[in-house]
Amino acid sequence: MQGELLATSCLTNNWCNQMYRFSYKLWQSNGETLESSGERVLEALRKGKEISASPGETLPSGPDVANRCYQQLAHSYEEEYGGFREAPKFPSPVNLMFLMSFWAVKRASSEGAEALQMALHTLRMMVLGGIHDHVAQGFHRYSTDSSWHVPHFEKMLYDQGQLAVAYITAYQVGMYASLCCPLQSGSFYSAEDADSFPMVESYGAREVTCRRKKAIQIRALLPDIVEGAAGGATQGDISIHPYGVKEQGNVDPAQVWESEGQNVLIVRYSVELTAAHFGISVDRLSELLSDARAKLAKVRKARPPPHLDTKMLASWYGLMLSGFARVGAVLGDKALLERAERAACFLREHKWDEEGQSILHSCYRGNNMEVEQVASPIAGFLDDYAFVVCRLLDLFEATQRVCWLQWAEGLQLRQDQLFWDSQGSGYFCTLKQDQDGAEPSANSVSAMNLLRLSHLTGWQDWIQRSQQLLTAFSDRLIKVPIALPDMVHSVMAQYYTLKQIVICGQPDAEDTASLISCVNSLFLPHKVLMLADGNTEGFLYQRLPILSSLVPQDGKATAYECENFACALPVTCPQELRRLLLE
Repeated sequence: MQGELLATSCLTNNWCNQMYRFSYKLWQSNGETLESSGERVLEALRKGKEISASPGETLPSGPDVANRCYQQLAHSYEEEYGGFREAPKFPSPVNLMFLMSFWAVKRASSEGAEALQMALHTLRMMVLGGIHDHVAQGFHRYSTDSSWHVPHFEKMLYDQGQLAVAYITAYQVGMYASLCCPLQSGSFYSAEDADSFPMVESYGAREVTCRRKKAIQIRALLPDIVEGAAGGATQGDISIHPYGVKEQGNVDPAQVWESEGQNVLIVRYSVELTAAHFGISVDRLSELLSDARAKLAKVRKARPPPHLDTKMLASWYGLMLSGFARVGAVLGDKALLERAERAACFLREHKWDEEGQSILHSCYRGNNMEVEQVASPIAGFLDDYAFVVCRLLDLFEATQRVCWLQWAEGLQLRQDQLFWDSQGSGYFCTLKQDQDGAEPSANSVSAMNLLRLSHLTGWQDWIQRSQQLLTAFSDRLIKVPIALPDMVHSVMAQYYTLKQIVICGQPDAEDTASLISCVNSLFLPHKVLMLADGNTEGFLYQRLPILSSLVPQDGKATAYECENFACALPVTCPQELRRLLLE
């Protein structure tokens, strides 16, 4: 192992000291075993470079891979609180998105129904739990227990973007809108730390000090008696009831250091039960709780905030951009779509090297809050390209602004030049990532990017490249598809054939908007959406000549559902289009 250097992160000084002492003792007592174990780890890492398509190997069967992935997830599913393991429990958006995609192609089967139930129950338990910040919104990194109650309070940008997409997808398939977290429009920084100082004059930062409350503190902040409430209850009395706040605290001191008497907000009672308990209306209760959260947020802001990691990574920025684009499209919220486009413009201005035609990995906020770049900017990694391409495609489908599709196409071509393995297929980035974790692997995302781009630009070579990529991962997909749920989604899209939905009409016309809104209201994981506005000199018409033959019927905006651009009969009614798309 001489000369080998490995790295890790998220280690405190105390952990480093413990690791050093433990490793030293182990080396002294059993050095040969330790070295042998290290060699096995290195060998496993080396194999990550060897993933390739064997001669004659074919694309794995979509249904077989999807069914096995579902079975493996079902086996690890925790029924009471959702999620896929015991504590610590992570959100794992890639698992949830796969389950909802699996349901979309197996709606009539018991497996499909069970997959949807697993995803929705997990999302429901998370949004009710302490992993969800009920005061400032957003989700923390993971739960330290199986019930999603006490989290590690760090917040990561990649979680927020992916979970926004997961919740809006759940909304599309029928989850109650009240359980779908609103997308917050804060800055796209990388992370918010778990630790903060209890007071301005404090010297030692501690985890969760600005996010835990004692019951007496909440009552003192909300002392007003609520007119008509049973027992002369105050706003504080009413506000602590649904969130499981206890006088002795609802956090086990053995679980979290210095948490005696402290509470982490978690929804224990519905607004209906709480309103009935205090004899007030649900509307009045909602007003009281909203006001209480605002006051708690104001107090939190007055305390020293957790450290904010102000570097801005292209890949994570892309994930959040997609959240705004997808949510904005489904809800028809122009403000969110404008936010997504501003984010894309920021990427273009600060993370794009025009001269080198390359993405830059990161930029920073300086002391004066101006965006800064290091003297020698870091070139973009594979995941920067893959994630940004994917999110630009989402933004194109949400806004139908061709400039985003054109940039996505250019970035994909550049990614292919920089990272494609022409011998073994797949994209290189030191290792060929063969696991979807907190973020999907860049190869998983790229497989779907290539397929979507081929159907949006007519370049058939990208379909072949997507298939080559998936074939390179065949062994992994067949044996342990649970490791690559996002890539399994791409295998399913290849098998079930991506549909092109073409809306022919004027961009600003009401009937055009109605048809686009109909498409956006449905969860259709294997489709691309495009607007044919009649401009035969435009980018789409030049790339897809068949669009010239698709025209509005009877002067009305018209929708065509196509497979490989063989199109079904046109429809002009949103209700008829909905029926057609769900068949």
